[in-house]
Amino acid sequence: MNGAFNQTSVSGSSPRRNLKIEWPTIFLLVVCYGLWGTAGYLVYPHYPLAALVLMGIAVALHSSLQHEVLHGHPTRNARVNEALIFAPLGVFYPYRSYKRTHLQHHADERLTDPFDDPESYYRGTKDWENMPMFLRRLLVWNNTLIGRVLIGPCLMIVGFTASEWRLIGNGDRKVRIAWALHLAGLIPTLLVVSQLFHIPVWLYVGVSAYLGVAIIAIRSYCEHQWAEQPDARTIIVENSLLAPLFLYNNLHLVHHKFPTVPWYKLPSHYRARRTEWQQMNEGYVFANYMEIFKAFAFKAKEPVVHPVWRRHDQQLANDLLPTHEPRSPIARASFTLEVSDLQA
Repeated sequence: MNGAFNQTSVSGSSPRRNLKIEWPTIFLLVVCYGLWGTAGYLVYPHYPLAALVLMGIAVALHSSLQHEVLHGHPTRNARVNEALIFAPLGVFYPYRSYKRTHLQHHADERLTDPFDDPESYYRGTKDWENMPMFLRRLLVWNNTLIGRVLIGPCLMIVGFTASEWRLIGNGDRKVRIAWALHLAGLIPTLLVVSQLFHIPVWLYVGVSAYLGVAIIAIRSYCEHQWAEQPDARTIIVENSLLAPLFLYNNLHLVHHKFPTVPWYKLPSHYRARRTEWQQMNEGYVFANYMEIFKAFAFKAKEPVVHPVWRRHDQQLANDLLPTHEPRSPIARASFTLEVSDLQA
């Protein structure tokens, strides 16, 4: 698979969705809210730990559905889509802030850059040198799979929230609106948790919401790595029991190249050109997440400091990266679709 790869060549159709309403995603939304509500209302009084775990699974699924929504599913109307995931079951992240940073992350030629990729786990040299030793140790541990699951959510939540509030302090109106909308959904959600389900808010936040983020951290742990070629920076995990929970985002390279393809079509797109996809990402492929666990449960997969962008400030780091649009026709087409369709 190369720059001339035809977007209409997989499965014989364009990767653009052609349904006005994608019913599989609507059904999954019903399942998600149904699982969350049933666990809280019916299971918690009798089996509280089981209920909290089930609600954590629902939070993880809801996070996957938020990701699906920000890419323009399951309807053609962005406001309707946002309304479908408005209740922030996962508590910690405003949807619109997640959408803003994630779409920025989809500029594949900037993937892993610690300054321009909001989802990069790498750090610049100067940032690393200025960190206290205890934080360095935490970040090294965070680059193991066990560390990413146990302490990763806390580091992500604290770092993300601090950056958001800095933007608010600097007068960013869009971020203020994102948090206002988040609170508008969060308050009634937590009232349901505390008043209808009779679950202490601290218990729900500390167990179910945190567990949901930890489950998603399994997927995101090694989604990207540094490589000279942008296409080789994104992983493929071929099979996993967790794949449906992740909405097949384990086939992450396919998603990055066809970001408007709905979740339930990603496996067929991958199967149709399996060998070419693996050539495209230069063999950055794992059979399943158990294989990743065995290799990196207690071993850091990547260094904390970016292997290449070791400059001491953002401007110098930017000088090393292309400032033009993505070179690959696939990357350019998919990124253009994202910006034009979803920025509103």
